[in-house]
Amino acid sequence: MKEARFYEKLEDGAVRCALCSHRCVIKAGRTGICGVRRNENGTLFSLVYGRLIAANVDPIEKKPLFHFQPGTRSYSIATVGCNFRCLFCQNADISQSPREHGTIYGRETPPEKVVEEALKTHCASISYTYTEPTIFMEYALDVASRAKSAGLTNVFVTNGFMSPEALEALAPVLDAANVDLKSFRDRFYRDQCGARLEPVLESLRTLKRLGVWVEVTTLIIPGLNDDPEELRELARFVVSLGPETPWHVTRFHPTYKLTDRRATPVETLQKARRIGLDAGLHYVYTGNIPGDEGENTLCPGCKAPVLQRFGFSMRNVGLRDGHCTACGRKIAGVDLP
Repeated sequence: MKEARFYEKLEDGAVRCALCSHRCVIKAGRTGICGVRRNENGTLFSLVYGRLIAANVDPIEKKPLFHFQPGTRSYSIATVGCNFRCLFCQNADISQSPREHGTIYGRETPPEKVVEEALKTHCASISYTYTEPTIFMEYALDVASRAKSAGLTNVFVTNGFMSPEALEALAPVLDAANVDLKSFRDRFYRDQCGARLEPVLESLRTLKRLGVWVEVTTLIIPGLNDDPEELRELARFVVSLGPETPWHVTRFHPTYKLTDRRATPVETLQKARRIGLDAGLHYVYTGNIPGDEGENTLCPGCKAPVLQRFGFSMRNVGLRDGHCTACGRKIAGVDLP
């Protein structure tokens, strides 16, 4: 175990964790909502520091990030645990195991070993992903600082529920984030995820203010967050972050505790994409439907295709030094071809 950051000691041996916006008050011998931060005699410890449950080489497009170092590979890591309890979680076997089974497991891996493996596998970045990386923040910070020194970039794939204090500490070593904006209704967040909407919106605003490259993903679930008016409100919020902010609208498949819903119809995703474009976003993508034209990056000026995709593969068809070869317009992003 490693002593946690972002907490304060209270009376009677309790502590208040300030890592995420739950701000759990944890009594001695108990864990917080995430299940991986425990109060031992008035000191808060991380139970997952350096205990990797996953370490893989992924295309950056899998995060998904379409405008950040496209075509590169990212060394992707995770521990068990999550501060949400999404009923539709695709990785519930590892994200929910501490909460549901009281199990903490993973392979002991020091931060320097992660960086070494990323370099050895010719990755351009390290992604903190699969589960919610906020819950292993101490480890992520140690890895990320070493990664920066080694010339690698750092990527968070996150629900955006971290506290402002944690985000301010992370920002100096964070280059990009894909943030799940799961709905634009607080009731959805409470009922489906055990969380709240406003802290996620504030994290998105803060990430943009701090200069981190941001892309937003919304998993469209039939009957829960696919109302056109809600999608218009959500799209307008993303526009307020900057019209260059990519929005990924992704297909839901029944899983975990949400199996009474059908997979999202393709036409629903295509309609959501049109809503985003009509709201003024320059880049809106459909996800989990390989081959759909909504996977491609189009120049927002002349509408010529500049990057073509199929699933996680990408082909440059009209970019040179980050500019459209047809009209010369600059395409928003980081390290574009």
